[in-house]
Amino acid sequence: MRPPYLLLDIDGVLIPFPNADGSTPATHARHDVVPTGRSADNPVTVWLHPDHGRLLMDVIRTGLVAPIWCTSWRQDATTLIGPLLGLPTLPYVDLPRPRITTSHPNGYLWKRDHVDAWLGDTPAVWIDDDFTSLDHEWAAERTAKGAPTLLVQPDPNHGLQPGHLTELTTWVSQLPAARAA
Repeated sequence: MRPPYLLLDIDGVLIPFPNADGSTPATHARHDVVPTGRSADNPVTVWLHPDHGRLLMDVIRTGLVAPIWCTSWRQDATTLIGPLLGLPTLPYVDLPRPRITTSHPNGYLWKRDHVDAWLGDTPAVWIDDDFTSLDHEWAAERTAKGAPTLLVQPDPNHGLQPGHLTELTTWVSQLPAARAA
């Protein structure tokens, strides 16, 4: 059996959102990147924690999950953000560019329908900062139908924490396929 996918978001997970006062965590380093379609004289500033790459690689090296970007950064995740963290080239879910004014146009995360179709019945851990209760119900329904699904939801102002990775590793290691390996 294939290992569960580790779906990894970027904004609010690896790049924390500024606090009300405009500050970002002191633990994160500033980088300027130029996303696809953007002019080099108009880069985007991102703040990344220098330990995130190592921590994610520790999880990836266990072989318990198959990492994949699940972010509106799309391919730029693997060409811009991943290298800054020392991550290898990872595949990505090719999400559309919806014309929406909220990330929850149907009461749940806009990515979910695309992810659901992409996953099929493959187990998954999905790290995103923007889930609603309807997303958690969806994960519980997938799990009940035999596709174990864990949603990990970091605080968007702090981003991914080591405890989130411990949670996912513990959860994945308790799946029947992981215990059989």
